[in-house]
Amino acid sequence: MKNFVQPGNYVTVTAPAGGLSSGEGVLVGHLFGVAATTAAEGAEVEIATIGVYDLAKDDTAAFTAGAPAYWDDANKVVTATATDNLRIGTALVAAATAATVGRVLITGHAI
Repeated sequence: MKNFVQPGNYVTVTAPAGGLSSGEGVLVGHLFGVAATTAAEGAEVEIATIGVYDLAKDDTAAFTAGAPAYWDDANKVVTATATDNLRIGTALVAAATAATVGRVLITGHAI
């Protein structure tokens, strides 16, 4: 197919204000991914848009395995709270409220 560009598992975006660290989640509009490398603000950076990742987690709500996972862009953490956040995937393992890391299957788009 002559119009195919790439599989889309990794895409290039511009690092947001403050830059990104490798492994950090980033929301660009309704595209969510995990930074493959560290990048300064305004630099191009590859982000993984599909896969299973351990992400910084909101420590005010527990995760249930199989439940929706949302991105709190203000605090740069994954959360179980839907209000004011965009869904980025599914929690794969349960995590206690106090846990600071959540394992998430990301789908690339945030809804």
